[in-house]
Amino acid sequence: MAYQVNGKAVESTETGYLVNQADWDKAVAMEIARTEGVDLSQDHWDVIEYLRDQYLNHNGELPNNRHILKGMQEVWSDRKVDNKTLFDLFPGNPSKQAGRIAGLPESMRKGGY
Repeated sequence: MAYQVNGKAVESTETGYLVNQADWDKAVAMEIARTEGVDLSQDHWDVIEYLRDQYLNHNGELPNNRHILKGMQEVWSDRKVDNKTLFDLFPGNPSKQAGRIAGLPESMRKGGY
C-alpha cells in the first residue's frame, strides 16, 4: 500500500502506517487524513504535534488515549477535554488514528497502562 503525495508514492504498511517515518511531512499527513476521512483542523494538528513531540523527544513514547487526554488538557487549558473530544477528532481511536496521521509507528500494546 502507498499514499500518493505530490506525484510520489509514500510506502505504508497494510494497516496504513508509514514504512519510513522520514517520509512524513504535513502533505503526507493531509493525504493520510484524507484517506481516513478526517478533515484536519487546528485541534487535529495540536494532537498530531503533541504525539510527534512525545515520540521524537521522549524516547519513542507512543501515548495511549489517557495520556493524550492529559497532554491535550494542558494544551487546551481554556476548555474541558474528555474522551468525547478526542474521539470527535479521531473517531478511529485517537492514539491509533492520530498516530498514523502523525507518521508514527504502529503501537503494538494490547491495552492501557
